This record gives sequence, C-alpha cells and structure tokens, in this order.
Amino acid sequence: MAAFSDYLENWVIDFFLRNTAFTPPATVYVALFTSSSGLESNNPTAEVSGGAYARQVCALDAASGGVSANTSDITFPIATADWGTVTHIAIVDHLTNTTWGTNVNVLMWAALDTARIVLEGDRLKFDAGEIDIQLA
Repeated sequence: MAAFSDYLENWVIDFFLRNTAFTPPATVYVALFTSSSGLESNNPTAEVSGGAYARQVCALDAASGGVSANTSDITFPIATADWGTVTHIAIVDHLTNTTWGTNVNVLMWAALDTARIVLEGDRLKFDAGEIDIQLA
C-alpha cells in the first residue's frame, strides 16, 4: 500500500512514542474507490456504492522484512450495476459502517497500478499476494 492515512499515522506515533493505548481492529477489509479524494485525511468521498458492492475481508500473512500480503483471493460480488472506474483501494477497519472518522476509518490506501472499469456483470478480484503492504 502506498500510504498510511493520517488517522493511522497519528495512532502509530501516539502508541509507540506517547504510550497511548490503541486497540487494532480484529478484522480489516478492502474497500474500492473511484478517486483518492479524502483517503489520506480519513474522509473519503468516492467509495464505490450500490450494484451489490460490499467491502471484503482481507487476511494478511505475517510480516517479514517489513512486507505483508493478502493470504487468499479477495473476490468482490458480481456487480449488478456499473461501479465506474476503480482507481484506488483502501484497508479499512469496518465492514459496513459509513461515517468516516467516527465508526469506520481508512488505515492505508493506494492507487491501483491499472484502473479497472467495473460494469454490470463484472466481478473484481485480487489474487492472493496481489495486495502488498510495505513499510518503508
């Protein structure tokens, strides 16, 4: 993933350098976006919606050398309406909540190497190992 959100950056600093308690989410999810608007500030404005779209669970392998990746395929439902051009993904901390910064948060986000147009009848899938998370 290309970037931590401001939300996660703040928690990392507070947790490690200020001894402030932080409870990480038990499960994280992949969300799809049609632009990067608001992803860094944890207030995105362009999450895909409708047409059977739903965030998907993202299981990650143990980090090694500062890198982790998804352990299994991440398969979104078949689109029952056009989703538009998906340009970005984010790892978020809740499956269904929609009030960004209150009951769901962007943890990290990235632009796709290649934008993907999702039309009615399409199914978007990320193969195991395709989503890399790396700290630099």
